[in-house]
This record gives sequence, structure tokens and C-alpha cells, in this order.
Amino acid sequence: MQALIHRIATMALPLDAQRIFHGRGGLYPGCEHLVLDAFPPVLVLTSFQPLGDEALQRVHTALTERWAQLAPDQPLNWVYQCRTEGPAETRLMAGSVPDKHEVSEDGALYRVHVLKGQNHGLFLDMAEGRRWVRQHMADRPGQKVLNLFAYTCAFSVVALQAGAKLVVNVDMSHSAMAIGQQNHQRNGVAANARYLTHDIFSTWGKITRAGPYQLIIVDPPSYQKGSFVATKDYAKLMRRLTDLLDHGGHALLCLNAPELDTAFLQDQMRELAPDLVLVERIANPASFADASPERALKVLLYRAPPRPT
Repeated sequence: MQALIHRIATMALPLDAQRIFHGRGGLYPGCEHLVLDAFPPVLVLTSFQPLGDEALQRVHTALTERWAQLAPDQPLNWVYQCRTEGPAETRLMAGSVPDKHEVSEDGALYRVHVLKGQNHGLFLDMAEGRRWVRQHMADRPGQKVLNLFAYTCAFSVVALQAGAKLVVNVDMSHSAMAIGQQNHQRNGVAANARYLTHDIFSTWGKITRAGPYQLIIVDPPSYQKGSFVATKDYAKLMRRLTDLLDHGGHALLCLNAPELDTAFLQDQMRELAPDLVLVERIANPASFADASPERALKVLLYRAPPRPT
């Protein structure tokens, strides 16, 4: 735990939502079960094995001392979540959490919920992917975007802020999409967002009719019982890309499954969408550094062939 305590002692005051300590990356022996995130004004410590009272007290003492240096006029708010088998245990350890908790990232605002569930409303490891989308849209305004497994629509918000003409968001979770609609409204970009709250695999007709798209974002869960299993379902998505993408369009394929490497995506793309060319792998945020990049989040960018002349 010493590496976490040291990181707390040297952290800057977090203004945007961000990861502060990433023990899961395997770079800090003995801390592989620990991550610390900032969802200002709240810090969230997540452990993937139970922590005893002594360990929690060490963290509390470290946070209290550092917070007194960083923001002596502000209360320390922090939450502990333990994720093991079964439902996560979440405890408010100090301070409070805003009733309507809103965080920022690169000028965009998002609703989050750190006391409820394992997913807090914004996946921090996708920050560089969102930055890529923002820059891509700024360079190519007026494009139509398909956002598959949209969750709370963070990709859609940044695309529209940067100049996208239309974003079609698809996700089967009514609660996540409701937050997504709030995110669009809060950022003033609701007019050009569309929502399909359906199982993607039974909605291809509606998805296709709204196309073709100049950018498709595919960010599925690695495993979600009853809806998506990467090893068998990702191929179903890949088969559709060529028909859904416009000439010269791009596809951003995301995979967060430690047991599956980039070859899993690349081999299937060569077989199922051979016309699409791999452009690059988008780097993960520096705060998510991993001893084994192949176990970390994979974000691959593909491009469709240009329009024939």
C-alpha cells in the first residue's frame, strides 16, 4: 500500500475527473488491487479485495494530510468501494457527495453517481479516445456519427461539441441513456443527438437507415450476461462495419478485456472487414500505464477505403 500512500502525498488538486493511482496496471507490487479516482469534489478508492480497518485508516490519514495542503478551505470527501464476488460494497468515508454530482473533462460536463453501482457514469480510461474524437470532429466538422454501446453518451457529447452534424446513440440501458440525454442537455448539444434504446443486434434496420456514417464508435462491455460476450459477439459488429461506414470513414474499436489482446481484434477485422485499414492504436491515458499493454484497454482506429474516382 505504500505506493498508494506516496501517490496521495504527491498528487495535485484534481479539477477534472481523472485516475490518480492505477495499481491495476501491475507497476506497483502489492497494490494490484487498488485504484484511486477523482470525481471532483469526491475521491473514490476502489479495492478488488477487502481492506481492513487499519488499511482504510492509513488511506484516510494520507488523504486528510494532503487535502489540508491542497484545499484547506474545502472539506475532504471520499468514498471506498470494495469489488469482490457479488455486489460491490460502497461506503462514504468522509464528507459528502453532491446530490446532483457533475464532473468535468476537457470542458465537457457529465453526471456521475459514485455511491451507486460499479460504473460511475464516466469511464476514465477512455479519456484519450474522447480527446481523439474531439480533435477528429474539429478537423472534419459536419460528420454523422454512430455511437454503439453509448452508455451515458460521453463520446456523443464531445463529438457534437466539436462540430458533428448528428450522433446516433445506441444502448439497451434505459437508465444510462437517460443520463446520456441529461449530459447532452447540460452541454447544450441535445438538438443533434438521437437515441435508440434497444439491443443493438435487433436494431440493425433502424441503425442502417440513419447511415451511412463517417465515424463509428464501438465501445462494448467485454462481458455482459445476456447482451454481449466479446469472444462471440464482436464479430457480429465487424461484419456490419463495411455497410455502415461511408467512403473514407473511420471506425474506433474499443476492447477492455485483459484476456484478449490486439490480435483478437486485428485477426477478425482482416477476415470480416478486409477493406478496412488499421490506422493506429490510440494511446491510453498516462495515468493508466500498464506493465502489460496487451492486458490494458485496446482502442484501434480503422479507415474505410476512399470513394472510387
